[in-house]
Amino acid sequence: MEQAVQYLAWKDWFWLVAFIVLMIGTGVAFYRLAQRTEEDFFLAGRRLPWWLPAMSVYATHTATDTPIYVTGLVFLYGISGTWYLIFPVWIAVSAFTSTRIFRRSLAYTIAEWQNLRFSGVRAEMLRGWFAGWQFFMSMFVLGWVGAAMGKVSAILFGWPNWVGVVGFASLCAVYVLAAGYWGVVVADFQQGIIAFILILLVSIWGILAGGGPAAVIDKFERMNSTYTWRVPDASPDASRCLLKIEGRIPTDPPRSLRAEMPGYFSIAAELPGGRRHGAAPSREHVFQPADGLAILFPQPGDTLLAGEEVKVVWSRVEDIQDLRLSFSRDAGATWELISDRLRNGQSWRLSPFAFSGWLHGDFPLAWFLTMLAMAIIGGLGVGTNSDWFVEAQRMQSAETLKGATLAMLGGGISVLIRNGIWIASILSLFTLAPHVASTAQVELSWYTSGFRYLPVGAVGLFVAGIVAIHLSTVSTRLNMGAMYATRDLYHHYVRPHATDRELVWAGRVSTLVLLLGSFVYGMMITEITEWLIFAMWIMFAGVWLPNVLQVVWWRFNAWGYLSAWVSSLAFSWLVVWVLPQFDLLPELPNHVQFWVLLALGAVVFVPFTLFTQPEEMEHLVRFYVMTRPVGWWGPVKREAIRRGLIADA
Repeated sequence: MEQAVQYLAWKDWFWLVAFIVLMIGTGVAFYRLAQRTEEDFFLAGRRLPWWLPAMSVYATHTATDTPIYVTGLVFLYGISGTWYLIFPVWIAVSAFTSTRIFRRSLAYTIAEWQNLRFSGVRAEMLRGWFAGWQFFMSMFVLGWVGAAMGKVSAILFGWPNWVGVVGFASLCAVYVLAAGYWGVVVADFQQGIIAFILILLVSIWGILAGGGPAAVIDKFERMNSTYTWRVPDASPDASRCLLKIEGRIPTDPPRSLRAEMPGYFSIAAELPGGRRHGAAPSREHVFQPADGLAILFPQPGDTLLAGEEVKVVWSRVEDIQDLRLSFSRDAGATWELISDRLRNGQSWRLSPFAFSGWLHGDFPLAWFLTMLAMAIIGGLGVGTNSDWFVEAQRMQSAETLKGATLAMLGGGISVLIRNGIWIASILSLFTLAPHVASTAQVELSWYTSGFRYLPVGAVGLFVAGIVAIHLSTVSTRLNMGAMYATRDLYHHYVRPHATDRELVWAGRVSTLVLLLGSFVYGMMITEITEWLIFAMWIMFAGVWLPNVLQVVWWRFNAWGYLSAWVSSLAFSWLVVWVLPQFDLLPELPNHVQFWVLLALGAVVFVPFTLFTQPEEMEHLVRFYVMTRPVGWWGPVKREAIRRGLIADA
């Protein structure tokens, strides 16, 4: 891939350097505010107007890997892939329920929340677990986004990978160490504005590169059908291979259609002359008109490389259904089914509801409904997803309860608008390379389009925007992880009577430890990405419902919550890794994994909850009066009324 550094003139370098100086200057400017108290260093004194944490929500959820991830989703699923970005739905529910409940608690962290919701040594065990886990996960996430920045820097600028991992995060640490959360949130405000403007400009250029909205829609309607196929291993004689496509037209009676290649193609284990890729379709294949059903790629005489991903292309036929793609390596004597979950043409990519079926395929309706349930019901709980730990800090930093609600809504709406702009431009860029088979080959297309199409001077702003979306995520995780280490471990367990000055310095030391640890993970992240996704997503399945129950049901106790966490760790390892490894359980789709783990966890935490004593009524009344949770709190509410602590509504 061409390197973007060739597009940078002196004006572009000026804007990049100016942006970095501005961010570091922010830390210096707010140094005095951050050094006064622990609350100033981690929550900006709880006196921020709603629009500052709102912009911070937006900036934090616009990271270096976000356009890569969004590009991959749109490439695979079209507009319907946006349902993977269901964060705004959760925000909309949470803003009016759990956000308000958590803000009333005044807890710095979700770890501290455990002491407010539960009592005794069980609550202390939960607080310690949450604090250690979130410090470790912050280090993990910092390594993840650092690795993404290293990849972007290496491909676009030709820099060594470590420069992207270490360099920008170190610059970010300057203002986080100096100004704490004040530096984070003020820098996020600047970074969010810069990032939004650049996303808008680059996306407009990307849409124009595809010919404009009308031309893009027309291209999707004219495109032929494709299927990404991993070429099988070459047999001793793989020179007489064929493909066929079958389908039916839903007339009365139904009419069957079938097309077979008119000649053979070959599969080779390696290619002569040291070539790395076999035959591949061209963009013209995808737009090639055909008379009836026909396979357009591969073509007779082509040689494909075993193990390589290619796009099989066949003509689009109006109203055809039940498409089946088959492969023969023996001139048609025997056939192997490649897939019967195929889509006709490419116009389906323009629909937000283009699911692959009810239960099967790459994006079934069941998966969408699972994510929707997680977002809507999960919005009632506390800690129901990994984003909660980040947003909890924004909630508590808002000056008022109303401000916390507006901050979450404003951030969620901003993310929703950003997603729409991004998706439109990525669809346009897809029409320029619809023949590319691998997501990895197109994941940087949004980045490269900015360098190709923006004028001199604007390219420097674009680079500054890339740095901005990276620094916003890094600064958030540095400060948030340090807050868990300082507030919940050092202050609560080690030095309960520490002075504010000591706690501020403890926060700075924790920030530095996080930074250094993230460098280690950033350099080895290619080996642990699956483990990170496992830790951030699958492990939440077993505790998702308990995270809701702790808010909506008074009877749910610490024993139930502890058992949910322990069983979730055990069951998730068994279901996702161990049992499939020994062929004792098939590899399950993500949505099936979620419901299986939820059910298995319920078998454990429900009996633990019901067969152990509830939390002390004194503790529950105090929690209820402070937070006013929703749901089934009848006995606790009646007791609070009896004591005269709340009015009888």
